[in-house]
Amino acid sequence: MTALCPAGRLDAVRDRVDASSGLVLRGWASRDAVSVMTAFADPLMRGQADVPVDSARAAERWITARGDDWAAGSAFSFAVVDGEDTVLGQVSVGAVNRRHSTGWVSYWTTAAARGKGVASLACRTLADWALHDADLFRLELGHRVNNPASCRVARAAGFSVEGRQRQKLAYDGIRYDVELHARLATDLPR
Repeated sequence: MTALCPAGRLDAVRDRVDASSGLVLRGWASRDAVSVMTAFADPLMRGQADVPVDSARAAERWITARGDDWAAGSAFSFAVVDGEDTVLGQVSVGAVNRRHSTGWVSYWTTAAARGKGVASLACRTLADWALHDADLFRLELGHRVNNPASCRVARAAGFSVEGRQRQKLAYDGIRYDVELHARLATDLPR
């Protein structure tokens, strides 16, 4: 896959990154549709997509959209898989702004992968990739303040807390404050 780089030319960027502990970040493929559909069936995941991912066809559209975003250079999404190529989650950097070299990081894991350090390692690997391969300078991410697990992932991935965004997100008619984190290309490794 290719991405538009700051100089305006198409440069190849890796769409497969080997992380430690046997995890791999790789581009999404059509063979992942059942895994995507299963992940979004989890009650914790249902509201995480812009449109419901509640069928194989919807999962295929979700995967296609990830590829389209990658081709446009507007977002880079990876399937997080183990050594058997089992999907354990997703990490991505979206809302890529080339003028300012910024992006927004998001992540999720399947129910079976939660609490095992998968999200932290995948998020750290993605951030390293985005700051080097994708030539971004600043990465941001946010989580609801009532989600301490996501906060632990962000901190373990080297993101610093920058503040609170009041009532930024709405789920089921309830507004939530979001804690904002960021990681810069100049930040020292933790």
